[in-house]
Amino acid sequence: MSSTIPPGIIGHNRARLTPHYAVFPPPGIMDSLLPGLEGCILRFMTSKPMGARFAQAMLLVAPGGGTSAPIADGVQHFLYVLAGTLEVGAGAATHSLVPGGFGYLPAGTPLAFRNTGTEPVRALWVKKPYAPATGTGLPAPRFGHRDDARREDQDGRWRYWLLGTGEMAMDFEMNIMGFSPGSHFHCVETHIMEHGLYMLGGQGLQLLGTDWHEIWTGDFVWMGSYVPQQFYATGWGGAEYLLYKDVNRDVEF
Repeated sequence: MSSTIPPGIIGHNRARLTPHYAVFPPPGIMDSLLPGLEGCILRFMTSKPMGARFAQAMLLVAPGGGTSAPIADGVQHFLYVLAGTLEVGAGAATHSLVPGGFGYLPAGTPLAFRNTGTEPVRALWVKKPYAPATGTGLPAPRFGHRDDARREDQDGRWRYWLLGTGEMAMDFEMNIMGFSPGSHFHCVETHIMEHGLYMLGGQGLQLLGTDWHEIWTGDFVWMGSYVPQQFYATGWGGAEYLLYKDVNRDVEF
């Protein structure tokens, strides 16, 4: 009898990490606890050690949990709430974010948040050092909800412009990309922008380099600069993902 274990019996999942892209299903992303965050769990999806120029994490906040003191780390912060209600402080102002709500705090604005409800909060948290540009000044804090954001429809696809569109002070955008069943992005992209993609709902096939990967609700995809990429919606319903990309800055030498 052979003692060789057939492939896929143990340790099998869809995770893939390369120097240029990554695909991470949620079960393999472990919990992190950080000082100054009470009743909070962070699950980091990407960060500098992986090769990314930004960080993104799933933030879980238990009822009553939050920051013990405002965070003043000098970087930009973006929060997008998936479940529950999160009270977010931006300096002296406070905003209540429900599912679909988002908030952006520029570098230098202290961030505080707390779950004042009875249900756990799930939110996506993006952090990035700010890349200043001559003549633009600093962007302002902003808060909103996806339902109030500008929407663009084209050929079975749609986009919600949440943050940063065409504003030269901003060095990144956050958009929601949507696809009806069977639709796809119109071309294979190869561009300088880096991406962080979180599947909000549905499923699809994601081209990365020369390989297609099936991605589902809750999956995270990191795409470095110039990685060939395309999305094709599969399944019975539509598909949506939240997309980070860096914009409006020249190349570095």
